[in-house]
Order: sequence, then structure tokens, then C-alpha cells
Amino acid sequence: MAALLEVKGLKTQFFTQDGVVHAVNGISYKLHEGETLAIVGESGSGKSVGVMSLIRLIPQPPGKIVAGEVWFDGRDLMALTDDEVRQVRGNRIAMIFQDPMTSLNPVLTIGQQIMEALQLHLGMDKSQARQRAIELLEMVGIPGAASRLDSYPHQYSGGMRQRVMIAMGLSCNPQLLIADEPTTALDVTIQAQIVDLVQGLKEQIGMAIIWITHDLGVVAGLAERVIVMYAGHIVEEAEVHELYEEPHHPYTLGLLRSVPRLDMGKSKRLIPIDGLPPDLIDLPPGCPFAPRCQYRTEKCTQEAPPIDATSPTRRVACWNWENVVADIKEGGIYV
Repeated sequence: MAALLEVKGLKTQFFTQDGVVHAVNGISYKLHEGETLAIVGESGSGKSVGVMSLIRLIPQPPGKIVAGEVWFDGRDLMALTDDEVRQVRGNRIAMIFQDPMTSLNPVLTIGQQIMEALQLHLGMDKSQARQRAIELLEMVGIPGAASRLDSYPHQYSGGMRQRVMIAMGLSCNPQLLIADEPTTALDVTIQAQIVDLVQGLKEQIGMAIIWITHDLGVVAGLAERVIVMYAGHIVEEAEVHELYEEPHHPYTLGLLRSVPRLDMGKSKRLIPIDGLPPDLIDLPPGCPFAPRCQYRTEKCTQEAPPIDATSPTRRVACWNWENVVADIKEGGIYV
């Protein structure tokens, strides 16, 4: 199956007074039609910058995409003009941002903001766009959609605002929906509703999804494949059930150990990852995770491991991944 999206060697840097921030460091991956891919990692790991680079939303300056290709449906988005990218962005690739209050315009009604994309990308007149906006709000579960169309963002709750963002993202029937931590600011019951809503809409529309999160609990029931990022690098990529059953990278193992699970039992405890993420202005030589890694050897501190396939469905960037697997097989994840 041909990939809908293929990212090759993407590098994004920010040029600041303190130095060059190496935010994304040569990431490569593929996404197929109708697939849900989760990208996980700590804050500052490059998750959001990586996907914002795909659709060229990086502010320039100080940011700059310094290398890489992003092939979407047969075209390299990095080679398109600004006008050509705008025709793709919001139309064939849509994005839901983390905080709807900073993404929605507070002085325009919800209806005006949804109708704008419909008129711009699909050429609808005002009447057609209004009717479609009502249908979209109904689709994402806004009660009394026709009467709520003329409300302002502050008149909606946090969960309802996020539903509006999803409606705006789906307005042009995109092939790819990018969701950047869309449930972070919501309570757990609303989080579950938003995840269920997106899953249902995916099945209904048939779009592919990139879901960015630091919450591995959300990923388990949502994604088919997971990419784990650390310090701007992809350190592991695997199918979701493989990743949870047997992580290969020490960082992935650390993330899973820090998530509470119902099957852990009373005798098991959460194990934090020691240390702090590296300074992206002054990355250490070798593997970026080495200073925090219990499996590190001298080679890890001197030479960065390439990301290699360890099976047909998994890639790992670690010199000692076999030791991680051996320990898991011997004692399980929570030891």
C-alpha cells in the first residue's frame, strides 16, 4: 500500500540569542490512508514542532526547516509555494490544536469561523456554508446546533470548544487530521468523549490521523502504531500492542513504567525516569538518552545509534535494546 504521508529526514531548528535549538533532528516515518499514528514523548521532545513542520506552520524567524522532505499524496510539501501550501492546509490536511481558546477568534461567532474555511476552500456561498456548519456541529455532538452557531467561544465550555475545533478540522473532509494534544486541558470524562468522537468520525469519514500526546493511556485505545520521540529524535516505532507488551528502547520502558495500570497489582510501584531531558541547544554526544539510561555503555556516550528495524513492524534507536528485551522477558516491565 502506498503511503499517504512520507516524512524523510526532517530537521527543524530555532535560531535564538542563546544558540541554535535543535528541535527536530532528522525524523523519518510513513502514514498510510485510514491509519491512526500516535506520537508520544515528554514535553520538549519535538512532537508538536515535528507535525507543525509538516504543514509549514513554524514561525520564520526564529524557526527554520533546515532539511528534509514531506511527501503527501505524491507532492513534496517542502517544495510548494506558500499559496500552494495554504490550499493543502485546512483543506486536505487539518489540524486541531491543544488549547481551543487560543485557536478560536474571541470576537467572531462560532458560525463565522467554521463558514470561513467552507467558503475559502470549497467555494460555498454564505447560505450553503451556514447549513454545512450546522451539520458539522451536529456531527460532533453540539446540542441545538442551529441556535449555537451565533454564539461566541466564551459561551462554550472547554469540551464544547474542542468539539468546535474538531468540526472546523473536519469541515473540508480532510485526508489527514493532525490532533496536537487535543484532550490535555480537559477532565478525564470529557477526554474519553473526545477520543470516542474522533474514533467514530474516523470510521465515518475514513481519514488518517496523527495524534500527538504525552498520555500513553489515551494511545492504547486509539492508535494502531506509535512513534516515541526524545530530544527531537525518533527512538522507537512499533505497533501499539507490541509497544505495550515489550518495549525495546529504555526510554519507552521508562514511559510505560511511569503509567499506572489496573493489572499492575498492589506489589508493583511506579518507577520514575531519573534526570531531566537534555538542553536542545547543547545536545550531548552519542545517544541523547544516555545520561538518564540504566543500560548505557561507553559506546552510548560517544556514538549516536541509528534507528534500525528489529522486526518487520518495529524500529529502534538503541545499541542495547536486546538487553532491555531480555530483562522484560525475565521479570516483566515493572521491575
